[in-house]
Amino acid sequence: MVLKKAYAKVNLGLDITGRRDDGYHMVRMIMQSLNIYDELTFEMSDDPEINISPAGENDNNLSLGKDNLIYKAAERISQIAGYKGGINITLKKNIPIAAGMAGGSSDCAATLKGVNELLGAGLTEEQLRDIGVKLGADVPYCIMGGTALSEGIGEILTPLPPLPTCIFVVAKPAVSVSTAEAYGGYDRLAEERPDLVHPDIDGQVEALKNGDLKGLTDRFLNVLEYVTAEKYSEIRELEEMMKNAGALNAMMSGSGPTVFGIFDSEEKALKAVSMIDSSGLAKQLFRTECVNISG
Repeated sequence: MVLKKAYAKVNLGLDITGRRDDGYHMVRMIMQSLNIYDELTFEMSDDPEINISPAGENDNNLSLGKDNLIYKAAERISQIAGYKGGINITLKKNIPIAAGMAGGSSDCAATLKGVNELLGAGLTEEQLRDIGVKLGADVPYCIMGGTALSEGIGEILTPLPPLPTCIFVVAKPAVSVSTAEAYGGYDRLAEERPDLVHPDIDGQVEALKNGDLKGLTDRFLNVLEYVTAEKYSEIRELEEMMKNAGALNAMMSGSGPTVFGIFDSEEKALKAVSMIDSSGLAKQLFRTECVNISG
C-alpha cells in the first residue's frame, strides 16, 4: 500500500497575460501549498479495474468514475508501466470542491506519484509533470508543491523562497465556481475594460526573495476577482472581515470563491476565525500554515 497527501494551494497573485489558439490561458501566478490536504491510498488488486472509493462521506458533487482526474492519472501510469492488473484507490476528501484550491489537480498529482511508486514505474518528477500538464494546467505545480512562480499555462515553474512565518485563515463560502466560466468572464471583461489593473508579480517575487511578508501581501491581486467577486458578495465580505481582524491582507484564491487571509499572529488569526464562524458566511473554515514540499 502507498499513502499520499494531496495538498491544497492558494494563489498569492494571479495574472492572465493572454490566450493561446487552443483556448488555454497564459498566466503568471505565485502558488503556495497549504497544510490542508486530501489523503489517498493505493493498492494493487486482482480485479483488473481501477476502483476509487471514498473514505468517509463523499460529496454528491464529486464523481469518482472514469471522468475523475484520479482515474485518468492511474490509468496513464498503468499504461506506461505495462501493468494489466487493477488498482484500488481510497480518497479522504478535505480540500473544498470547486473552490479555487486545486483539489482535483492535487489529487491527480498525488495519484501520478502514488501509482508511479506502487508499480515501480521509475518515472522522474519531470516526466510526471509532463504527463500531468496534459491532464490539468495546475497538476505540474501540485506535483512540485511549495512556493513557486507559475507561467505559461501553468507548466513553467520556478521555485521561490518560502514565506516568512505566518498563519493562514481560509474560508470557503457555500457557493461553487466554474473555472471555465470565471476565465470566460474575464475574457469578456478584458475586452470591455483594457485599463484593468494587473498584479505586480515581479514585485511579489522580489519580496519573497527579501523575506518581506508585507511587501508580498501589499501586492495581493487576483484578476479573476473582477469576475467572481462581482457575482458573489460573500467574497468581499470575507476579505473585509479578515482585514478587520488584523490580516496583513486577504484575497480570493484561483477562480474562487475561497478567500484567504495572511496573519502575523495567532491572536489575530483566531479572532478572524471566530468572526467568520459567527457570521455564517463560510461553509468550510480553516486555520492553517504553509507547507514547503508536496507529499
